[in-house]
Amino acid sequence: MTTEPLSPKPTDGAATLLTVWKAAQARLKDGRIDSPAIDARLLLEAAAGASRMDILTDPYRVVTAEQKADYESMVERRLRREPVSRIVGKKGFWKIILNVTPDVLSPRPDTETIMDVAMLAFAKNEAFSAIDLGTGSGAILLALLAERTAAHGVGTDISSEALAVAKENAANLDLNDRATFLRTEWAAGFGDASFDLVVSNPPYIPTDHIPTLDPEVRDHDPHLALDGGPDGLQAYRDLVPEIRRILKPLGVFAVEIGWDQGPQVKALFEEAGFTDVKVVKDLGERDRVVTNGPDPRTNPIPQE
Repeated sequence: MTTEPLSPKPTDGAATLLTVWKAAQARLKDGRIDSPAIDARLLLEAAAGASRMDILTDPYRVVTAEQKADYESMVERRLRREPVSRIVGKKGFWKIILNVTPDVLSPRPDTETIMDVAMLAFAKNEAFSAIDLGTGSGAILLALLAERTAAHGVGTDISSEALAVAKENAANLDLNDRATFLRTEWAAGFGDASFDLVVSNPPYIPTDHIPTLDPEVRDHDPHLALDGGPDGLQAYRDLVPEIRRILKPLGVFAVEIGWDQGPQVKALFEEAGFTDVKVVKDLGERDRVVTNGPDPRTNPIPQE
């Protein structure tokens, strides 16, 4: 059985979801933008108030002149290498949608490797306490609390602007009763052995590498969230003793790393007295997380 589009094909050459999407795809492809079809669709959804399903099932829906103008403006911004998440102000992470602003790092799929570890380390209905050091938009903590409904946690950051974004995201996800956000440097002010889980995606780009990053990152992510010092490892030197201090004796930590930093960061944790430290790879088979918890690549997450 075939399904007819909801709107008839216009005969006057009016702009439709399909025609403007296809035109934008071509422009983005010519501009050497990665994934032009997906980016064009995401921008169209925002500009025209359309869903992915609308574009598929109602391709002849007319796009107003105002919507088309908004869309073309968004496409121009993307051609200037502004990330889609910055243009639309939202980004998906794990199973949640987050507001993002220029004050926070735009969450990336690689960071979901931390979630893979946490999902294995703590059972679905288990009550536990977590802290996300350098929380930014709140992505890791909020994705974790959305999955583990008996857990509660804290996100820290030195940026008041980032914390405002995280608090808004918590409210939008109805998680502000289990998530607290505080302005402090890493774990300063928290008591010893306070948390069952410590997670962090700290800055780890060597300072002189930042100018070589893709424009989407270099020009649009806050450098405070990128700059890891001369060798990219300064945040870990600061974090390791703090994680050792605030983690409960049987607790789990998981921190994101640069793809080439596994041995060095693993050694820092081992020198601090941690045992069973391992480097976990992301889905692209690159070193991505250092943890003392379970390795999801050798112990797959059970289907719940």
